[in-house]
Amino acid sequence: MHDPSPRRQNEIRNLIEGFIAERLATKLEGLSDDDPKRATLLIQYAPAAWLEDAARRAGQIQAVTHTLKAIHPDAKGTNLYCLPSALPAHELVGSHCLGDNFAGDVVGNAAALDVYKLLKLEHDGQPLLSLLLAEDTDAVAALSTDAEHVQGLAAAFTSITRPRDGLASHTHGKQLYWLSGDDPCNDAHFHLLAPLYASSLAHRVYLGIQADRFGEPAKEARQARRDKQFHPGVIREYPQLAVQKLGGTKPQNISQLNSERRGDNYLLASLPPSWQQRDVRLPVRSKDGSIFPAFGQRPAVRELVTSLREFLLSGPPSNVHTRNSRDELLSELIDELLLYSAELWAFEPGWSAKPECNLNRAEKLWLDFRRAGQDEVFASEWRRMAWADEIRERFANWLNARLVAKLSVGDMENSYWAKHFGSDALWLDLNWLNKAWLEQFEREQRDLGDDDHE
Repeated sequence: MHDPSPRRQNEIRNLIEGFIAERLATKLEGLSDDDPKRATLLIQYAPAAWLEDAARRAGQIQAVTHTLKAIHPDAKGTNLYCLPSALPAHELVGSHCLGDNFAGDVVGNAAALDVYKLLKLEHDGQPLLSLLLAEDTDAVAALSTDAEHVQGLAAAFTSITRPRDGLASHTHGKQLYWLSGDDPCNDAHFHLLAPLYASSLAHRVYLGIQADRFGEPAKEARQARRDKQFHPGVIREYPQLAVQKLGGTKPQNISQLNSERRGDNYLLASLPPSWQQRDVRLPVRSKDGSIFPAFGQRPAVRELVTSLREFLLSGPPSNVHTRNSRDELLSELIDELLLYSAELWAFEPGWSAKPECNLNRAEKLWLDFRRAGQDEVFASEWRRMAWADEIRERFANWLNARLVAKLSVGDMENSYWAKHFGSDALWLDLNWLNKAWLEQFEREQRDLGDDDHE
């Protein structure tokens, strides 16, 4: 609250009266001076009379941020007006992300929408509705010079943000039982939730996608891409975008914002990535008894090695940004190697025991680790983990060999590659998981043996 300001009251009153005057001017267009309708309109659109009528009609609409009819057009129940800034903040995208700058929606009788347009008028960046909800002294006083009557007008206008006739859902609305307690067999441990459509959030998403698809900056950036010219803008694409039409030929029956979108509501693709299985073959006859020559021929690996070589050849300064860039490329290479190893783990265990498999022992232990479940000698070697140190060294030797043709790399770089590999979080996690698998497998085998003896 603040001290009353006559100047500010007049500014808000002039804003309101200007709105009413514009509507009257539209109604008077085409009417002659002696038309009897003209006198009637002048009486109806006198500011005090129009505001009185608007306050009465305010009960026919409701300001909302979350609507029910978007879920089903025949649903009759509670809509909600929830200020985004008052919602709990969390990491997921939701209405709370809108903050104070959001588009409120309205449902109800379309003939009363002019009331909501009045309440959307802004003074110093704040809508009249927000000022009235905050019980702003000047905004309330601007409604009428009658001190006793003005509170009734303010109450009528702010009532459009409150649900009608209490909270209620409908058979056409979505409902789901949510376990809020500990016992799923006890009905009292459930809440019945009735999700609503986040209309204000959907509108913000719609406007953002429209700008990215059809806005002038987006068009200019795409044209520059077609012309292979530089452009400072960003091109955003939305693959497999779907459009849900709400309201059919009468989108206004759903809500005002839905009508502004002509019933269009965008649905972003929510699909798992399409997995493209690589043609992976067992490395049973590998060059030099190692997977690294074949690994180095994979397109992603060739690209990363080239990027790392060119980065080092560019003579970057010795600072933290250089180290981070180098380590990022190195980590991506390690990720590719671990992905390759995981693809080989999918084969039937024991493939490395075949006579035609010429892999060195360390790589057999690494890439066919489930063979430990059927070969005790193999399992004993695997548990000692000496193979892990050798794999790191073999990776470092391979990478040095790929770089040495154009770079002066030696023991120092070799040691760094191996050390970085050994501290890689994914490498450590995978080895821990494989160890846990082996221990669990051996426990199950022991339990099975004990059952056979009983």
